[in-house]
Parts: sequence; C-alpha cells; structure tokens
Amino acid sequence: MNKKKKTQRIKILTIILLAVGSLWPAFPVFWMVLNSFKPNNEIFAWPPIWISENFSLESYFSIFTSPEKLRYFLNSYFICGVVVLLTLFISILASYAFSRFDFPGKKIINVMIISMQAIPPITLLIPYLSLIVTLRLYNTYGALILTYLLFTLPYAILIMTGYMNTLPKELDEAVRIDGGTRLNALWKVLIPSAVPGLISVGMYTFLRAWNEYLFALTLTKTREMRTVPVGISLLMGQHAYNWSEMLTMSVLGSLPVVILFLIFQKYFISGMTAGAVKS
Repeated sequence: MNKKKKTQRIKILTIILLAVGSLWPAFPVFWMVLNSFKPNNEIFAWPPIWISENFSLESYFSIFTSPEKLRYFLNSYFICGVVVLLTLFISILASYAFSRFDFPGKKIINVMIISMQAIPPITLLIPYLSLIVTLRLYNTYGALILTYLLFTLPYAILIMTGYMNTLPKELDEAVRIDGGTRLNALWKVLIPSAVPGLISVGMYTFLRAWNEYLFALTLTKTREMRTVPVGISLLMGQHAYNWSEMLTMSVLGSLPVVILFLIFQKYFISGMTAGAVKS
C-alpha cells in the first residue's frame, strides 16, 4: 500500500514538474504578446500590469502603415524563400550522389561537411565580410543568400543523405529497367518519397535564415536591405526605446515560424528523426 502511494506521489510530482517545465519557456512569449498591446509606460510598471486599461493596437497600425518596416518583412521573406529553394535543390542532388555513388574523396568531403557544423559562425564574420566586399556583393541580397547557404547546406545535405539512405536502391533501379534515367528516378520516385525529409530541411533552413541577425547586420548598411531581426534593433532610439513597437515586430516576426511549425510539425519531426538515425 505504501509502495503504491509512493508511486502515485512520484507520478504526480513528475506531472507537476513537466507542466512547469513546459509552461516556463512559453511564458516569455505570452508576456511579449501581452505587452505588445500596452503603451510604453506600462510595460515596465511595478507591480506588473497584466490587463491594461489602455489596451491599444497603435503599434500594430504603426508597423502596417510604415513602408520602411514592411520592407523588413519583404526582405526577410524574399531572402528566406530563395535560400530555402536553393538549399533544397542543391541538397537533393548532393544527397543523391552521396547515397547512390562511390567516388574518390567521398569520406573526406563528408568529414568536411560535418566539420562545418562545428565552426562558430562569428569566427567567419570578418573574413566573410572581406570576401563579400571583394566580390562587390556588400549590401545586396546576394550577400545574405550566399551566407545563409553556407550555414544551411551542410546540415541539409547530412539530413537528406540520411533520408535517401532509407529509400531502397531497388526503387530507382526499377525506373532504370523501364528505360528511365537516373534523373527520372530521382524526380519521379525518390523526391516524392522523401517529402518529410524535404519539409524538415526546408523548415530548418527557413528558421535559420529568418532568425539570423549578426551577418544581416554586418553585410548590409541601408534600411532598404535590412531584415526583420535587424529592423527590430533599429527601433532602439538614441535616447528612448519604442518597446511597444519592438515587441509588436517580434510578435509579427515570430508568426511565420509558428505557423509553419504548426502546419508541418508531423513531417518535421519524422524527417529529422529518419535523417538523423540513418546518417
């Protein structure tokens, strides 16, 4: 009896700890959304004002009616969209080669790709800035797109190679027996079968490019080329911060990521798991 009661207490304690552990990361998001509807003088008030009597959508109207701030979102969407498409295209071809062919230097290239994951991006900032200036790509979309490809491709190739390895070689051999080429097999059989892997890679790439701040700040100089993370920091004035607009920009900047994850979470988890295990 005592053992049964002890087991029940452990279960209850475990549930409480899991509930607290789940709610704690969500609290800053809840606080950010709540404060985006408050005026600046209430955001840091003590004791905290949970429900404001001065509830306002002013900061949202301010952002949606500002061409400059909307440009930040358009820049982010354009850059992230191009990076996702290029990452998927290149990683599909590379993963097919790694999965289906043996060629000289394959292991060395694999090690180089894995090693790229271990390099902190900030260590590449100065040499990469020098390279971008030399190539005359400074303050252009191309600079950010090439930079984000550098960060996303190694991981994408690893995940897609793992996913390709889960697909039996008999599938593409059957296409070739019917007279098809390797490209036919890749396009008609392997890519449709690898949709969960493609979605997980696409989501990872979008998240990485959407959230990146350091290189977006360093490789651009005009407001017309800024992205959402940099745009949020530009709302900090010299003598005062517009906290309400900063929080509103953060809420609006988080929405695409949250929506994508809610729609594709099943494919994202299965794709990540399959690719990780088989890699």
